[in-house]
Amino acid sequence: MAAPRLIPRSIRRSNNFYLESRYVLPIVSQARHVTKPAYEGHIPLNWAENAFMAVGSAVMSLLDPRRGDMIAALGETTAGNSLYHLREQMLESPEGRKILRERPRVNTDTVDMEKLSALPEGTFGRAYTNWLERCGVTPDTREPVHYIDDPELAYVIQRYRECHDFYHALCNLPVNVESELALKWFEFVHFGLPMAGLGAVFGPLRLNAEKRERLFREYIPWALRCGSTAKPLITVYWEERWEQNIVDMKQELGIWDPPPAVWSKALKESQKAKEKRQARMPDSASIKS
Repeated sequence: MAAPRLIPRSIRRSNNFYLESRYVLPIVSQARHVTKPAYEGHIPLNWAENAFMAVGSAVMSLLDPRRGDMIAALGETTAGNSLYHLREQMLESPEGRKILRERPRVNTDTVDMEKLSALPEGTFGRAYTNWLERCGVTPDTREPVHYIDDPELAYVIQRYRECHDFYHALCNLPVNVESELALKWFEFVHFGLPMAGLGAVFGPLRLNAEKRERLFREYIPWALRCGSTAKPLITVYWEERWEQNIVDMKQELGIWDPPPAVWSKALKESQKAKEKRQARMPDSASIKS
């Protein structure tokens, strides 16, 4: 029997530190024999349960694309080997290794939005908050990970999920069906996540003939070229780059703008999230008493 093919990797994780190593054995899939939760919110699934969840979440996502929980479940149950590949990219990058060590999260509790709003125009942080305000969305609505057994891989897909809006802001794409599909094509080519591919293939069915024709004529060619040549975005420590000039950032990452998008009316997601946070906060009178 031939020896298993070795894959070069410069960095290996051991005892919470990243140590030099020349080769590691390839990993083919999640073990799927985990029976106890490995982290908060983890729901272990066997192969049959994972397959059932994948099919069910795919159907629900197609029927109601607003079901963020079903889209998240579809991404996790179909991730397969793609998460190992993304982790490898992070381990091969000093910036990516730092992300895996520190595990930053993206929400309004961890990111000072007022500080970003005060940054000069042309910086990445200002572009991000401008995009959030223009679209009326918030980073607080990303679903937590439940169905990935390995805690580190669970963080990798959480990181991908929470950085999705950065790609919108970087590419100046609004929140509408055609722009989301353009970004899904980009993400499928760039990250290799099956869920993005499923959305890219079946999503155009929701468009009318005119918008579908423009998607295939303008956006998909951009996504295929840009997504296949850009620097691995999973390795970018965005939170340490708020003050970087966004034009310089695009040049560094190998990203260029897609065809101009049509911006629709802002969503009310950010306002609803703000009201929800305020409702959870005790009033000043109760604090003083």
